[in-house]
Amino acid sequence: MKVLVTGSAGFIGFHLVKRLLKLGYKVIGLDNFNSYYSSKFKKLRVSKLLKRKNFYFKKIDLKNKTAIDKLFKKYKPEIIFHLASQPGIMYSFKNPKSYIENNVHGTINLMHIAYKNSIKKFYFTSSSSVYGNKKKFPIKETSSLKPLNTYAKTKKKCEKILKDYFKKTDVDLKIFRPFTVYGTYARPDMIFITYLKKTSKDQEFFLYNNGNYIRDFTYVEDLCKILTRFIKINKINDNIINICSSRPIKIKKILPIIDFYNFKKAKVTNKPFRRGEMKKTFGDNSLLKKYVKFKKFTDIRVGIKNTVRWYNNFNQKNILEFVKVKH
Repeated sequence: MKVLVTGSAGFIGFHLVKRLLKLGYKVIGLDNFNSYYSSKFKKLRVSKLLKRKNFYFKKIDLKNKTAIDKLFKKYKPEIIFHLASQPGIMYSFKNPKSYIENNVHGTINLMHIAYKNSIKKFYFTSSSSVYGNKKKFPIKETSSLKPLNTYAKTKKKCEKILKDYFKKTDVDLKIFRPFTVYGTYARPDMIFITYLKKTSKDQEFFLYNNGNYIRDFTYVEDLCKILTRFIKINKINDNIINICSSRPIKIKKILPIIDFYNFKKAKVTNKPFRRGEMKKTFGDNSLLKKYVKFKKFTDIRVGIKNTVRWYNNFNQKNILEFVKVKH
């Protein structure tokens, strides 16, 4: 069975492709190497995947309908995991046009061409950020959506477009809302990597909201195991699924765990709350457990330990030292 993964050079896409290949699928990877952060790191991820059997990669922008159509005609994928998007919260306020063009228009192009080419399963990776700030926890899939930034608003828009378009078709549409994904090969703007980078350089680390943000962390390998298990689950009524550990923790309690495994502390400066960010994420995963038998989410200490070890080994090559992120 052939699977198309958009955004395969990205953090989650990289891990998802590895998981799919391990399970025996043929995988077509697609990415445009956007400039949100240096393409050097993305190309390195892809180079590792290309060493594996049954992986094919094409550099394609989802705004290019002709190129997408050619890809479908050549490879004939039966399943799509649509992960490609313009990431970043702060940058979305400065450049909303890029988010609309890449996230919304790109999704529409992919959706039309996929349906025209008789796709069987279309799996869209949305985000827990679509919920916005809440007073009642844990957050269920039926909770109201009040996104706080352009990135989250485009994810909400894509969800609606896909639901409306595929509603009266035989396509198996599933929409996943992952909560705060972390792990090895993470984006350089993610908090664990930023903190480790500042620590290694003995630089000041800004801790926003005085470290009182609460996050429901999900280890990337857990996420990818769950995503691939849904392939064998046929069309269901509950086509929007939270993916989360349901174990919320304050950011300021995370940093000492990183310090423990890193044997070094960063210079931390407390900063106020930043606009566009959720104060607390705490998802309800009962619907997930209804469909997927997932014994145990990776303990946050184990996930951090793996991430710290990867960062320190990987960064001996200084690859992440020169990766600039747009803000």
